Amino acid sequence: MIESIRIVGVASYGQEVQALDGLTKFNFIYGANGCGKTTISRVIDNPTRYPSCHVGWKSGVPLQAMVYNRDFVARNFGPSAELKGIFTLGEKNVENVAKIAALKQESGSCSGRISSLRETLEGLDGLGGKRKELADLEAWFQETCWAQKKKHDSAFALAFQGVRNNAENFKVRVLQEHAGNSAALVSLADLQEKAKTIFGPSPMLEPHVVLPSFDALLSHESNPILSKRVLGREDVDIAAMIKALGNSDWVRQGRAYFDEATGVCPFCQQATEASFAASLEAYFDETFLDDSRAIDELAKTYAAAADHLLAQLSEILNAPSRFLDAETLKTEVALLASRIALNRQHLADKQREPSQLIALEPLADALGAISQALALANEQIESHNATVANLGKEKQQLASQVWKHIVAIELAPALQDCSTKKRGLVGAITALNGKIEAAEADRRQVEKEIAELERATTSIQPTIDAINTLLASFGFHGFSLAKADSGTAYVLRRPDGMDAKETLSEGERTFVTFLYFYHLLKGSDSESGVTTDRIVVFDDPVSSLDSDILFIVSSLIKALFDEVRQGTGHIKQVFVLTHNVYFHKEVTFNARRTDRNAMRSEETFWVVRKSHHSSRVEAHTSNPIVTSYELLWAEVRRADRSNLSIQNTLRRILENYFKILGGSDTDDICNLFEGREKVICRSLFSWVNDGSHFAHDDLYVAVDDAMVESYLNIFKAIFVKSGHLAHYKMMMREAYSDDSEIAAKTQEQQADAQGAVHA
Repeated sequence: MIESIRIVGVASYGQEVQALDGLTKFNFIYGANGCGKTTISRVIDNPTRYPSCHVGWKSGVPLQAMVYNRDFVARNFGPSAELKGIFTLGEKNVENVAKIAALKQESGSCSGRISSLRETLEGLDGLGGKRKELADLEAWFQETCWAQKKKHDSAFALAFQGVRNNAENFKVRVLQEHAGNSAALVSLADLQEKAKTIFGPSPMLEPHVVLPSFDALLSHESNPILSKRVLGREDVDIAAMIKALGNSDWVRQGRAYFDEATGVCPFCQQATEASFAASLEAYFDETFLDDSRAIDELAKTYAAAADHLLAQLSEILNAPSRFLDAETLKTEVALLASRIALNRQHLADKQREPSQLIALEPLADALGAISQALALANEQIESHNATVANLGKEKQQLASQVWKHIVAIELAPALQDCSTKKRGLVGAITALNGKIEAAEADRRQVEKEIAELERATTSIQPTIDAINTLLASFGFHGFSLAKADSGTAYVLRRPDGMDAKETLSEGERTFVTFLYFYHLLKGSDSESGVTTDRIVVFDDPVSSLDSDILFIVSSLIKALFDEVRQGTGHIKQVFVLTHNVYFHKEVTFNARRTDRNAMRSEETFWVVRKSHHSSRVEAHTSNPIVTSYELLWAEVRRADRSNLSIQNTLRRILENYFKILGGSDTDDICNLFEGREKVICRSLFSWVNDGSHFAHDDLYVAVDDAMVESYLNIFKAIFVKSGHLAHYKMMMREAYSDDSEIAAKTQEQQADAQGAVHA
């Protein structure tokens, strides 16, 4: 059975999906000509021709779709004079019929097994079961993977290149990396740090930090002049006194003042002998002067070397490399500068007092710390430059390490969980598919045996007899069905034996085509397939038919409804599509329906509308077709009907049904009555005979309750005597009373009415 239909992008249907959901055994679709009904029947007939549309079968098992529409008429009333024969099971071969019935039961058992397995596999609606569980698992895992992408995208965008914009592709990449990534496992912090360089803006080569030379400055610390007492000659007469007093430096400094005083002692202001000046000159001899110059040179070269080194270090700190620990270097340089300043003071003291012994502050530890900081920066620069020189390989390696971290650390639990569950679900799905294939193979074998038995049992003659009987009973005596010379087809013959196919009227052609299709439902146009389960579609089967045949067609279709309800045939579902209001009312009549609301368990109502060149399908919870004719009958059914207007209501119903719709002769109907009943009947038909539909439309005659009942009884009798009681019963619904009750009431009311007249 079909459970749903989707129509989109075909014929008059636009790109908005039109859905028919919740379809049941009987589905009634009403719509004007050209609104898109036949498109629906064509989609059901051959869904593969309309890939944008979809027909949803119960348990995913399609049945044979037999569709009556204009395509069917064209195929079967084409140029060929013959109609394909309809094969039905003969009743004489009881043994084969019994075997077929048993095999059908076995085939049904296989179908039931398949449906049960499919339900487990994919649910009742084809969207659940184990496949849904697997799809949900895949969706959960995909979302879990995608969460990792979102978490690390800002840092590792280049590692995710190619799968950043598609969650499914990202999940597939995760599975690939999980299966084959052999990169080293690196911590997330290290990966993020490396990514700043490798995945950041294209890096440039970095210049190395220039390492200053410390040798010159360090060499001064061991200069021998620092540990030498610089004194005058000891063989001079004043040497003993200077040595005893230890005031050589004081004397040297005072000598400059003595030279300026021209022979007078600058301290005691006494004139000195000429030999004293010679003694001073001899005491501070050339050796003393050389040593003094050595001290001055040391102070000068030390200052120059220190200034140069500090200038180099200052330049490094003013524009530090991004790999240099500038703060550490700044601290060490400050320590160095303070020690250099102290050593400069020591050298100045030595210059002032050459006889003093001094030792410079050692700079090795400070210079070592500075050297280490600069060397460490250069190591990092070297590594960076190597990375830049081999950036492509570095990117690839880092990307592999990023994926390794994600699959081995962050997604490891999800991968394990998904793998375990997926293995179980895939195994279950594989097993179910295997069982379904086995059951389908069993069913094919059974159906093959059924087809062989049907070929030995079927015949086209029963259909010829049945259709000819129907044609004769409905007054079609001008043609009949006969077996063609081939023995497997039909021809239409006139009583004189001539071919009748090309000379049929439009109504005859429509009716005989419908009867052909109707009997095809009970059989097959080949020797097999007679007992195949099927669904049926009637698309406007009453086109060009008069009212009598319209009711016959609706009755035949409703007989199929009973077979479907009782499950006695092979038809499992029926669709009826029509633009004819009266046919729709007839075919949708259901005595078990107490009001217009649909019996949800077995019927659905739909209306197809076309607006702005696009067709739309609307679902209705009740029969959507309510005509003015239906409203007239609703007034008759009312217990509190108006006595003032009831005559006109009855007249308008009779006019619509017998004159406008049926084309009946009202005089012939009135002649079915006698006496007073005939008078009332003529009264009810008076407008019909008058032919006026304007001046008399609001004519009212005041009558009492008894007279109203008389009119109602004659009204019903008109339908009874004209052979249309079924229509009366259908329209009266629950207000219908049987004949015995009517007869008793009629006699009583007529007696009362006659008494009132005589009085």
